Amino acid sequence: MVRIVTQVALLLALAASAADATDGGVLPPLRVQSHVSPAQAKLGEPFVVEIVITHDKAQRYELPIPGDLGAFDYVSQNRERIDGPDSSTTTFKVALQGFELGKQRTPTLEFELADPAGTVKMPVSGTDVEIVSSLPADSKDTGADFYDVRKPEELPVRTWRLVWALLIGLAVALLAYGLFKYLNRPKPVVTAPARPAEPAHVRARNALDALAAQNLPGQGRVKEYYFRLSEIIRGYLGERYAFDALESTTPELLHALRTRSTPGLPMDALRDFANESDFVRYAKQEPGPDECKTALELAYRIVHATHAAMTAPKPPQPGGTDASA
Repeated sequence: MVRIVTQVALLLALAASAADATDGGVLPPLRVQSHVSPAQAKLGEPFVVEIVITHDKAQRYELPIPGDLGAFDYVSQNRERIDGPDSSTTTFKVALQGFELGKQRTPTLEFELADPAGTVKMPVSGTDVEIVSSLPADSKDTGADFYDVRKPEELPVRTWRLVWALLIGLAVALLAYGLFKYLNRPKPVVTAPARPAEPAHVRARNALDALAAQNLPGQGRVKEYYFRLSEIIRGYLGERYAFDALESTTPELLHALRTRSTPGLPMDALRDFANESDFVRYAKQEPGPDECKTALELAYRIVHATHAAMTAPKPPQPGGTDASA
């Protein structure tokens, strides 16, 4: 009965948000289901809110990392998508932690719905969960939750001879083992010095040159072209700014870049390219030759601009002295 009421509340909340989305030409989801596992979680221990969204195949749902969730903390999320003949099903498993005892309602999660008509926010209401204490039920009666400090106890030792004998035996054994390892050590192998890796911007430009030479759009392989172009850009940005860009979703990628110092990086153009790339790879959008060429030129511009900004000489500090004086 609780699950039915929860799903009705979800559909009512989605109907309100879907009305705004439909005004912009964005189709609402076909069905939304949500439940908590387990329904009773211990204080501070993770539990999972599973949200199943059935939607149009041309749409893509993402869950940005939420901010303040009140009595709950965000732990992690897992996203799976299955495409059917008429629709797609995206399942999110969001791990949360509760820090207030009693029956609670999980926070509303705000999803990003990417549709060919635009991108809108799609909130999904919370689900009931009960947070219970991690202590035993009879802890107040038995005092199981409190342990007093025991007083130090003396251990009688009749003689130190046995201790010294054990220490001497241990020292002899260690010396024998060390001598054995030294006599049987592997012979040093002389190897040629490793060739230093080329800088990230050089490897990225070489990869872009190789991709351009293959002319995949001219062969009708536009989806493969965007896959490889996205991997080159993500790999370069992840190495340049030290984070795992290849395994990040588009919202996670943009969030990571916004929290770092990225001089020279055209964020607006990169955001548009990332969204367009998602539509090509997952919604089967087919860009034309001019759009493919523009995307490649943007990739070259990202590599050049960020490298130039990183290597540009710093302006002289005010009040500094001339070293030649």
